[in-house]
Amino acid sequence: MTPFPRPAYRALKPYRPDRRPVAVDLSDNTNLRGPNPAALEAVRNSPAEDLARYPSVYADPLLDAVVRGFGVPREAVTTGCGSDDILDSLFRAVAEPGEGVAFLDPTFSMASIFARMNGAEPMAIPGIPLPDPEALLRGDPAVVYLCSPNNPTGAALPTDWVEQLLAASRTRRGGGPVVVLDEAYAEYASESWLDRAPEIPGLVVARTLSKAYGLAGIRAGFAVGDPRVIAELEKSRGPYKVSRVGERAAVAALDDPSGWVRATVEEVLESRSRVSEALAGLGYSALESQANFVLVPVRDAELTTAALRERGVAVRPFPGIPGLGDAVRVSVGRWDYMERFLEALENLAEDGP
Repeated sequence: MTPFPRPAYRALKPYRPDRRPVAVDLSDNTNLRGPNPAALEAVRNSPAEDLARYPSVYADPLLDAVVRGFGVPREAVTTGCGSDDILDSLFRAVAEPGEGVAFLDPTFSMASIFARMNGAEPMAIPGIPLPDPEALLRGDPAVVYLCSPNNPTGAALPTDWVEQLLAASRTRRGGGPVVVLDEAYAEYASESWLDRAPEIPGLVVARTLSKAYGLAGIRAGFAVGDPRVIAELEKSRGPYKVSRVGERAAVAALDDPSGWVRATVEEVLESRSRVSEALAGLGYSALESQANFVLVPVRDAELTTAALRERGVAVRPFPGIPGLGDAVRVSVGRWDYMERFLEALENLAEDGP
């Protein structure tokens, strides 16, 4: 029997959200301003051939856009069908059947699912409060998965904590585990490891275009890291991961000089501060966040989510988070949406769920 507990606050299966229409959907952390206009224009101008022909085998145009946009070596970059696909491919490439994938609990739920799908053993380490980095290396995992800012808490890992983990990892036999840092929400945070990743042995930083770039529907992501690990990941990922139309949209969004992404990020940062303050005024204490969402502890996550949906607002329930309890996760963005959420929450408090 494994000494590492399975995550207690959710079943080890994909979350299936309630997709019934609501006035305001704050449940999935996508960009509440919609898609990047440059990407939308690229889709509108896509030729019919984009639907009839296969895309480039390994998404070279998208890879080149990442190299241009972030100034990283080409051999340090890979792409995929969203950052989920990159994580799946990485676990498959690095972890032999029965080897461990260590992660802090709570974190992105697909980490444990992808581990099991690829024959690896999830190794959940209680993450509230943040443990000593060495705790993630106990049991000699093949992969250490970190999410920063973390989903669902919104917390970013301290730089010195990550540095300690990387240093301790390199002292392990065989050079230690591969450390994958999921930066799906990095645009909303104060720091990123992406620029440093190609020079750090065993480190891979995964990114997505689903959040700040407003392109969740096209499923495009990329990773930057140790070229040796990237080469193994490339063998595992398979061809044709990004569609022609999706690739055009992704490249246009990454190359876009208009500043649209920065403007929508700044809107989120302002709304995040305002909504946290407003929640405090209603008697709620949102966790400090560096993502485009806030996690709000509540007495009953499922009941609160259902009651808010009845009032036209969708949020994501997280019942029984270890070290925290029940909470709801609320996407942040357009202030008119946040006002609708706050009004519904206030009505809920007055009426009772």
